[in-house]
Amino acid sequence: MDHPRALIADDEPHLLDYLQTQLAAAWPQLRIVGKAGNGIEALRLIDELAPDVVFLDIQMPGLTGLDLAQRLTSDGKAPHIVFVSAYHEYAVDAFEHAALDYLLKPATVERLAKTVAKLKLALRAPAPAVEADALRALLRQLAVPVAAVPAPAAAPLQWIRAAHGDETRLIAIDEVIYFQSNDKYTSVFLQEGECLIRTPLSKLREQLDEARFWQIHRSVIVAAKSVAGTHTDFRGRLVVKLKERREQLTVSRNYAEQFKQM
Repeated sequence: MDHPRALIADDEPHLLDYLQTQLAAAWPQLRIVGKAGNGIEALRLIDELAPDVVFLDIQMPGLTGLDLAQRLTSDGKAPHIVFVSAYHEYAVDAFEHAALDYLLKPATVERLAKTVAKLKLALRAPAPAVEADALRALLRQLAVPVAAVPAPAAAPLQWIRAAHGDETRLIAIDEVIYFQSNDKYTSVFLQEGECLIRTPLSKLREQLDEARFWQIHRSVIVAAKSVAGTHTDFRGRLVVKLKERREQLTVSRNYAEQFKQM
């Protein structure tokens, strides 16, 4: 199949656009014939456009990706399905051994290349009904853990939109070294440069993974991976030294406990 057709469904527009961009680089022959922002819209477009491949977000309003896959496989004529999710809970290992795939957001170039290779092989296979049977079996396996283990209200933040001069940048959360409250805004410090977001630090804290981002002051949250070490300055204050930037960050007494074992 020289020009396979695909549809992408994700309720986060910037991640939908990101995946489309990555796919264009990884698989130039793939035609994205439709994009959907929820499960119901995706179902309508799949019925209308009949894509060969669909990339489905797991958590979507209307219909989840799993609900949608269940409907698509009910008649044994499902397109090739790749699930895309920010969650690890949905039996990733099970999908690794099936005739479909499961991507964790944001998909890396290397991981997406493996998905493309799997899909190219699957598209040359003459028996889509076998894949549909395998998918139905996997969905039955997923039914118990999905029902028994409720997903978090929201996944930890993976991307942020930040103002940088006259531009708006899409920044992966892994690029952030620290956040600092800045009046009505929050400054985002990267290895090179600084951006602004409108989200207050207090609200931002609720969206961050606490294991990866530590609050060290009421106005500062730092990425744990960027902490090189700590020392006490001449005033007796605990100070954090960063790996990627020269400035040092003061730790307030209320947050010093987490550094005692360092």
